[in-house]
Amino acid sequence: MTVPVRLRPEIAALPPYRQGKQADAHAFKLSSNENPFEPLPAVLDVLRDSLQVNRYPDGAASGLRSVLAERFGVGIDEVHAGAGSISILSQLLLATAQPGDEVVYAWRSFEAYPGLVTVTGATSVQVPNRADGSHDLEAMAAAVTDATRLVIVCSPNNPTGEVVSTHDFERFMAAVPESVLVVLDEAYAEFVTDDTAVQGESLTEKHPNLVVLRTFSKAYGLAGLRIGYAIGPAYVLDAARSTAIALSVTAMGQQAAIASLEHEEELLERVSRIVRLRDQVRQALIDQGWDVPRAQGNFVWLPTGEHTARAAEVFDRAGIVVRAFAPEGIRISIGESASVDKLLGAAQEVVRSL
Repeated sequence: MTVPVRLRPEIAALPPYRQGKQADAHAFKLSSNENPFEPLPAVLDVLRDSLQVNRYPDGAASGLRSVLAERFGVGIDEVHAGAGSISILSQLLLATAQPGDEVVYAWRSFEAYPGLVTVTGATSVQVPNRADGSHDLEAMAAAVTDATRLVIVCSPNNPTGEVVSTHDFERFMAAVPESVLVVLDEAYAEFVTDDTAVQGESLTEKHPNLVVLRTFSKAYGLAGLRIGYAIGPAYVLDAARSTAIALSVTAMGQQAAIASLEHEEELLERVSRIVRLRDQVRQALIDQGWDVPRAQGNFVWLPTGEHTARAAEVFDRAGIVVRAFAPEGIRISIGESASVDKLLGAAQEVVRSL
């Protein structure tokens, strides 16, 4: 009789990360917060020119880190690049947390957080969001104990879309011991139009226990190339680099990111179009009777509660693939303009039927 391989029980019980549902040719995929625009022509030109897959990439991502360091006025060692910002968060967790430690974050927030914490062997401490979908930073600060090693703050919060204000974040940082690492996940920062929202890059020099995460997957439209970055203390990012899988940031990802930064004005004009459409969609949903939180990412949140699964089926039948988080709500990405009428039609049907 074959004896099964011994696995860590918490890993064997851990469901793998579930990607947003794919869409067929007749539906709009609004489940993964992807940018509906293709990369800029200049970025595509760079990708064609850098198509050399028989050579390893620059493992240190020195070119990209130099550009980012100059952009944010920090040293190159205070910038780290990874295969998406989620990979950097995984590295930071591995560098700080182990069995017996705790990691604090709001819930609901990015669905990858619990799994990443479980892999380290640490314990998740989930602090419920406020009724409007925003972080309860006072409760999060109160949840920090001697066992806490890392706290995650997500602004705008995925999937509810609410932001953390600079004022509230500063009060929060004052309440958290400097020995606890705070990770500010700003994957959707480029879509924020709220002037009161925290801007992490302006605070890293002030707070020696702060790391800010950003990505090129969303606003810059490079989700398929898996490229993100962090800004923070050099010694903390050195620890993250020590846990990273070597050579995981591709050369094409690095070159595309640099080219995107060089043509940022054109890219941000596209972001503005997405933001305008987001605000129009949110207002139309409110007019239908929905209670939609302030949307500051490239998505909107519908608090469908116990009706979530049935509501998702209505959207699916209408050709709108959404991300359902039963029994709490549905996240809908802002995609092609052509998707809006179908989206709003399905949302109205949900209101009528459920």
